[in-house]
Amino acid sequence: MNKISILLILSISSFGQNLKNLEYAQTEQKKLLLDLYLPENTQNPILIVWVHGGAWHSGSKENPPMELVKLGYALASIDYRLSTEAVFPAMIHDIKAAVRFLRRNAEKYHFNKDKIILWGSSAGGHLVALAGLSNGDSYLEGTLGDYKAESSDVNLVIDFFGPSNFQTILYQSTPHGISVRAPALALFFGKPFDPASEETKLASPVFYVDKNDPPVFIAHGNQDNQVPINQSLELFAKLKNANISTKMEVIQEQGHGGPMFSEQNFMTKVDQFIKKNLK
Repeated sequence: MNKISILLILSISSFGQNLKNLEYAQTEQKKLLLDLYLPENTQNPILIVWVHGGAWHSGSKENPPMELVKLGYALASIDYRLSTEAVFPAMIHDIKAAVRFLRRNAEKYHFNKDKIILWGSSAGGHLVALAGLSNGDSYLEGTLGDYKAESSDVNLVIDFFGPSNFQTILYQSTPHGISVRAPALALFFGKPFDPASEETKLASPVFYVDKNDPPVFIAHGNQDNQVPINQSLELFAKLKNANISTKMEVIQEQGHGGPMFSEQNFMTKVDQFIKKNLK
C-alpha cells in the first residue's frame, strides 16, 4: 500500500471516530490532554469544546455529553488543571490553550475552525463563560502550548448553571450552597475566599460583558441549591443590556443538573440557538 492510500484511509477513518488523549499543552503540573469526538456523515462540522464541572477541584474529560455529537457537531472534551493542582487563572489559561491547539489543527481533524463553541456545566459553566466573554483579555490569555499566534476567541458559549459573580454568590446561596461553595472557592483562589477582593471580580464573567461578546445560551434549574439561579439571571441581564444575542432556559423542578438538561427537546433548543447565531 502506497503513502497516498494510507493517508486517504487515515483521513476517512477520522470521521465518526473518537480520538483519545491528544496532548494540547504541557504545564509544570501535568500534560494537558483532550478527547475528540467526530460525527458521522458531517463535513466541516462546528466544534464544541466541553469543559467539565466538579467545583473546580474534581472531574475529568471522561464521559462528556454526546447529544450534540449525534446532531452533527464535533466535540472536544478537555482536561484542565484542577484547583488542587494550580489556582486561578490557570484553568482559563488551559482552556484558551486548548482552543488555540484545536483551531491550529482544524484541517487535520476536519472541523470548522471559524465556528468554535465553549460548553460547560456548573464550575465548567463558569469557566466557559469567563473564557468566552474574555476574548482578547491579556490577563486570562496565558502562554501555554505551541500555537500562541492562533486566536483563542470563540464564537458562542453554552453555560449550564455556572456561577457568574463571585462578589454576590454567597449572599444568594442557601446554607447548603455556602457549605459547598465557600471551601471550593478557597481552593480555586488558593486562599480564604473574600467576596470583596479584586481577584473575585477578575474571575467573574459578569464583569467581562461588553458589546463584542459572542452569543450565550444559559440554562439553570429553578430548584438549584448549589449555584443560585440568580447567578444566571445576573449574567443574562448583563448580556441583554449589552445587546448580545442570548437566551436563558429556566428548567422547572430541576436542581443542580438533572435529566431534563439532556432531554431531546431541550437539546433541540440548544441546537436551534447555535444554528440561529452561527449561520
